[in-house]
Amino acid sequence: MLRILLAAPLLLVLVLFAISNTGPVDLRFWPFDLAWQMPLAGAVLGAAFLAFLLGALLAWGTGLRHRARAKQLQRAARLLEAELADLRARQATPVVNTASGQTALVPATHA
Repeated sequence: MLRILLAAPLLLVLVLFAISNTGPVDLRFWPFDLAWQMPLAGAVLGAAFLAFLLGALLAWGTGLRHRARAKQLQRAARLLEAELADLRARQATPVVNTASGQTALVPATHA
């Protein structure tokens, strides 16, 4: 619900901007002899969209290193937990019950 409350005013502003700026604009690219004519709103919104895509790509790229490190640390934690469980199982000491003559495993106390 909060997303809708935040996105609705932004969408309204974008629609009003597109409706208000319908005049044609010539877009030229300097090194080439190319020119396009399009509405001003299309040019501005297109440039904003390309900037958003570039920013999203950069954010995703910088996050790759952190995700790889987190995955590596999770793998190391799983190995350490398995090793700890193995050591705790080995640390159990056999105790002989003198009344019945049976052997039982009792875990050592941790200090």
